[in-house]
Amino acid sequence: MRPLPARSLPLPRRRAVLGAAAVASLLPASSARAAAAETPLPSDAVVAGAVREEFLHAWEGYKQAAWGYDEARPVSCGHNDFFAAGQSFGLSAVEALDTLYLMEQDAEVALAADWIEAHLDPAADAEVHVFEAIIRLVGGLLAGYLCTGRSRLLDRCRELTDRLLPAFTASPTGIPYTRVNLRTGAVAGTAPPLAEIGSNVLEFGLLSELTGDNRYYAAAKRAYRAVLDRRSALDLLGTSLHTETGQWLDTTSCAPNPPVDSFYEYLWAGGELLGDGELTGWYRLLTDAVLRHQLVRQDGLSWFQQVGATDGAVLGHRQSELASFYAGLLGKGGDLATARAYHRSWSSLLEQYPVLPEELDFRSGAITSVRDDLRPEYANSAFDLWRLTGEAEYKESAYRYFQNLRTHLRVPGGYTVAEDVTTSPVTLGDLTPGYFFAENLKYVYLVFAAAPRFDYRTGLLSTEGKVLRGAVRRR
Repeated sequence: MRPLPARSLPLPRRRAVLGAAAVASLLPASSARAAAAETPLPSDAVVAGAVREEFLHAWEGYKQAAWGYDEARPVSCGHNDFFAAGQSFGLSAVEALDTLYLMEQDAEVALAADWIEAHLDPAADAEVHVFEAIIRLVGGLLAGYLCTGRSRLLDRCRELTDRLLPAFTASPTGIPYTRVNLRTGAVAGTAPPLAEIGSNVLEFGLLSELTGDNRYYAAAKRAYRAVLDRRSALDLLGTSLHTETGQWLDTTSCAPNPPVDSFYEYLWAGGELLGDGELTGWYRLLTDAVLRHQLVRQDGLSWFQQVGATDGAVLGHRQSELASFYAGLLGKGGDLATARAYHRSWSSLLEQYPVLPEELDFRSGAITSVRDDLRPEYANSAFDLWRLTGEAEYKESAYRYFQNLRTHLRVPGGYTVAEDVTTSPVTLGDLTPGYFFAENLKYVYLVFAAAPRFDYRTGLLSTEGKVLRGAVRRR
């Protein structure tokens, strides 16, 4: 549910337009879904096996082209440094730990964990993006520890978090700085969007529980409280705040789009994981306001417009693929009707393209970004809604998503992003984002695998797909 840093994303080469008449034809009860319902899915075991095979195909591609580096470039067989040029944290290996564990690939788990324990340096002389380091590295190390019980993973996690903490403790408002040098503790970046302010309470709260050190949870709650104290009279939030003054820098309420998306997700999930009723109350307060002022229905579809946080005035109709996670969140939060409708809006768009474009204007029908950055959010919602309801519609969504990835984004070296999903064939890029190993195929696998190492009753995943509750230790 997070965009890659701008340096990792080349600009789209052109734009495509989906005509208004075509948008009007994207009805929830679509012919494509009806046809899919008439064609039985393969057995769960067959699908789970195919998903695992594709995950391992991508994992082998990473090992061959970029082992020990952050990310693979599977077309050129190169690598990408995600956090800082010339500095690697083995990001993809960290991201893959719990997925490999759930897929019962114990030799690969040991290989990745051994590398992390020997080579990941929490004190690297590098300025890192705090938000990304928390949800990817801290979350990945936590999930790896919960799955394997390897105490050195927890030690690495705690040392890394201690070195990220100045971004919070040096702030006069509690709103974190966006970047920190892991070695020196120097902080920078004073314009965080909401997702970067609030997407830490799961990782920090869990680390506090595991270590008995409340500093992490206290920092996360202080950051959340700083935002809630600045909500408008409409109970809406803007987009970004100044770390040092606490002033709003952008007063557009753009939920559930980035860059605010996981701020709301962590309110619900934090209340669930940590038993924090205050977080749950904040989730309900803010979600009620978003539904009241931003939910719109057009041509049988449900979308979320952008409005002014102070006056509710309509400001835009942008919809990012990253927002498709919101269907699952609404379902988990108790609003299944809206959750179903929003997921079907994205399903309808998927009927028009082999994989989902990054962004559209739902009012005009313009596709405003023709890229696909191997996004997992639609599959995330399919998993959440299947788990809540057990309904075939969401199993079909997950399977179609998997088939489309395999057909259009698979390359000999793994899986890659797309530069343009409107061309035939899809125009490919050259990057396997680290989150691919944490999210995309994990969601589909859990739908079909009846995974013995995941507790479907209590399991809870982070915004980066990390299993922070519900990992079943092997015997």
